[in-house]
Formats: sequence, structure tokens, C-alpha cells
Amino acid sequence: MPDLLTSLADGVLTLTFNRPEALNAVTGPMMTLLAEELEGAGAREDVRVVVVTGTGAGFSAGADLAGLRLAPDHPVETMDAANRVIRAVVGCPLPVLAAVNGVAAGVACSAALVSDIIVAAESAAFLLPFSRIGLMTDGGSSATVAASIGRARAMRMALLGEPLPAAEALAAGLVTHVAPDDEFRDLVATLARRLAAGPPIALAGIKKAINAATLPQLEGALDREHSGQRALFTTADFTEGLDAFAEGRRPVFRGE
Repeated sequence: MPDLLTSLADGVLTLTFNRPEALNAVTGPMMTLLAEELEGAGAREDVRVVVVTGTGAGFSAGADLAGLRLAPDHPVETMDAANRVIRAVVGCPLPVLAAVNGVAAGVACSAALVSDIIVAAESAAFLLPFSRIGLMTDGGSSATVAASIGRARAMRMALLGEPLPAAEALAAGLVTHVAPDDEFRDLVATLARRLAAGPPIALAGIKKAINAATLPQLEGALDREHSGQRALFTTADFTEGLDAFAEGRRPVFRGE
């Protein structure tokens, strides 16, 4: 089975992370495929809305840390592909709905949070765990999260790497909808149909205007995160973070 599933029904293009055995951890090629689908969706006459979701118990655990240990170019490849996804979501003239069926972490969390409508299952949680492995936030989350919930909550999520449960995410303004797990898919389908039946030119204009008003610093954030993250990829702390994750222990960071 492919790592990214695609399906189309009644104008709704659904893109599904499909690595349930790895909690849908993403790779560079996987994110590149997602970006290509998003970039092409706006030019398709048969697509009116895009839904991004995950198979199994989680939306996505973020970057595949096991894969990042294999070669020095993998972290940069994954980050570049993830940034392409972020730009594709924002640039897509169609509404993009993130259907967060479980934990959304790391770059996958960043992709979910830049979406236009964010629907979370009650058991879902949002996590920016970059600091746990000696990295900084990326995927534009330094801009998108702060724009949604303010500087203090963004700092808490990023510096402490604490998960934000779906109910708290809704109360804080980070997501648009939360539904009980057994009603989640029905709500996603209802909202997708409603968007697909909406006026496409008007919806594109609304999306463009709101993004311009609320995310004027997104490109700057992506650039800052990219240069900062590339530097962090070369540190001993990042290597220690990956090793500790693989060995199931707490990392010991030395600022090197």
C-alpha cells in the first residue's frame, strides 16, 4: 500500500497518511507527494475541497525519527518537503480541511494547524516536540501557532513540548471543531460537503484575505526556521536526541 492514499468523491479530495504501523510518521518523499497533490488540486475541475487525515490511531507522529538517523541529508530533505506542504496549503485556492483523528505531532502538527478548517477527534492532541530531540519548531509553526493562540501558549507548546488535548486546543482557538471519536468522521464529511457546495471563487477570496491578514510573517518564519534548524541538525544535542529516542531514554543535552 502507498504511504499516501488519495480518493475523490463528490468534489472532496481526501489525502490520507498511511503508515499506521509507524503512527503515520512522515518521510521526505511522503511529504513531497502530499505537496504535489495539494499544488495540483486547485487546477482540477473535479475538486472543490481537500481533506488531509491519517489512517489508524493517529494523524501523524511527525517526521520519521528512525529514518532521520540513517543519513545526514534526511533531516533537510524532510524539512524542505514539509515547508513545501505548508506553502501548498496556504497557496491552494481551495479550502483545506485537516481531519485530525489522533495525535498530530511535529511537522504534521504544523501542516494541520496551517489548514483552513481543523477538525479534531476528542481523543486527539497537538504536539510540538522538537525541543525533546534538540531541535526548534519548523513548518511555520512559530508563526501559525502564535497567530492562533498567542505568544504565551505558543511558547509553552514549543519550549516544554507539552501535548495540547483537543478540548483545550478548541478553547484556546487552535482548532475550529472537536467531535466525540464516534462522531468525528460524520462531522468531517458534513463540513467537507458544505465546503464543496460553497461558492468556489468567494471561498478562495476569503481564504486569501484572512491568510494575508493573519499570517503576514509566515514566509519569514519559514526562512528563519529553515536556517536555524539546519544549524541544529549539525549539533551533538540533535544526535543525542535521536539516540535517546531510539534507546527509549531521556536525552542528556550539553549545549554542543
